[in-house]
Amino acid sequence: MKASLYLVLATLFWSGNYVVGKASVASMAPLELTFWRWALAAVPLLFLAQFVEKPDWRAVLRRWPALLFLSALGMSGYTLLLYGALGYTSALNASLITAANPALIVVMAIVLLGEKTTRLGWLGICLGLFGVLLVLTQGELSRVLSLSINTGELLMIGAIIVWGFYTIIARRLDVPAIAATAVQVVMAAVTLAPFALALNVQFPDTPAEGWSMAYIAVFPSLGAYLLWNLALKSIPPGTAGNYLNLMVVFTAIITVALGTPLTLVQVLGGTLVVAGVLLTGTKGRARAKGKAGLNAA
Repeated sequence: MKASLYLVLATLFWSGNYVVGKASVASMAPLELTFWRWALAAVPLLFLAQFVEKPDWRAVLRRWPALLFLSALGMSGYTLLLYGALGYTSALNASLITAANPALIVVMAIVLLGEKTTRLGWLGICLGLFGVLLVLTQGELSRVLSLSINTGELLMIGAIIVWGFYTIIARRLDVPAIAATAVQVVMAAVTLAPFALALNVQFPDTPAEGWSMAYIAVFPSLGAYLLWNLALKSIPPGTAGNYLNLMVVFTAIITVALGTPLTLVQVLGGTLVVAGVLLTGTKGRARAKGKAGLNAA
């Protein structure tokens, strides 16, 4: 039950990141947003890890190759792709593409970890991917053949592939969740620092940028990544991935509340995606093999 609540809150915080990030990229570059996001979150996360878990930091750091790889995927790679995408597409479209991630994670779990699914599960995967195609092509499926898809949406496809690998690998990491998240964040801030210096990245100097960075540093950075990693200790990657579809709902609610209307294609595509994930997540996925490390606690 706690793990489910963690995943719901994580997706809510990430949904806000889509909306705030979309507003922020108008005046801040993706590298600028990504660097300050992790630089501001790094020290608080280290203190939180020490206070809650009191980990053996030497043992944690012995896993530095895996942690560095996860940091490059989930903290640097995914975030840069996300903010890059938001410069070209809407927050809602970005969240709708993210909603394909559960299907992608299930496929990755099947290929990489030996998880099993049924024909109903495959139907759900196909239904969800069809819904994403509707959004990508704005209802004109022939655009797929001509590769006439928005640059931002292509960047989001890259982002969800990166996040899929992050989820699969993080699930098998035997490091305390908060400590693992903290070290990954520190690594992201350190590895991005030379690029930030080279590009003369400045700290946000307007109230709007300051409040945006405060939200991004506290909720989608500290809160969401921490809760996601905690949940992955007791929930399989495919199951956790299903919760990402709540981002569509949360982002749509926030978008409408801010006065942006939904299009029929967005509503239809989102409905198909969520329906597909429900099929994949509730009835479609068979029980995983024990040796794959996917049994829920």
